[in-house]
Amino acid sequence: MLTPIVLLPGLLCDARLWRDVVLPLRDTVAPMVADLTLDDTIAGMASRTLLAAPPRFALAGLSMGGYVALEIMRQAPDRVTHLALLDTSARPDSDERREARRKGIENVKLGKFIGVSRSLLPSLLAKRNLETPLADEVQAMAERCGQDTYIRQQKAILGRIDSRPQLASIQVPTLIGVGTEDILTPPELAEEMASAIPHADIVHFAKCGHLPTMENPSAVAGAIGNWLAR
Repeated sequence: MLTPIVLLPGLLCDARLWRDVVLPLRDTVAPMVADLTLDDTIAGMASRTLLAAPPRFALAGLSMGGYVALEIMRQAPDRVTHLALLDTSARPDSDERREARRKGIENVKLGKFIGVSRSLLPSLLAKRNLETPLADEVQAMAERCGQDTYIRQQKAILGRIDSRPQLASIQVPTLIGVGTEDILTPPELAEEMASAIPHADIVHFAKCGHLPTMENPSAVAGAIGNWLAR
């Protein structure tokens, strides 16, 4: 019997984020990639996901998807069998990061939406993956999501709460994963979560940045397979 798993994308990401992870797991999982493009709050994203999800499921979120995963654990912890938090953080934004998000929203409203620019790619991908077809795919994914989604998602991220007080109450098998070269949510933030969640294992994905599900999907699939077997 296939294991239901709900997959939560990050900011300006769609199902492509998870495609190459799901493929090697196709004989063991029944995946559902949630649509996080329609709501401007993390709570709204979580509620919409829960309406579409199976009664019980494993749950994996990357970056913004991790924020939504933690909100699902607040709204319906009894429905989640396993939790995976990849390249994300339980912390709220710093003041500097919040201001950068606000400026990004204002720029888009002025007609300056550029998706993921070449200058932004080094914050998303490991150095070896820059100037490659993978980088082009990241840019294309952002363009598909578009400017309206960008505004909604950035507003949702700005409004998220501090999830650190919640971590100790998580009682399901938990996987914390992070790219060793992730500069947006660096390994120390993953380690903070892993130390606070009682049943957490942590995996570092070598030579990956913020998007290991695209940069080294076989390693992520292996980690998820081991996690689901717990």
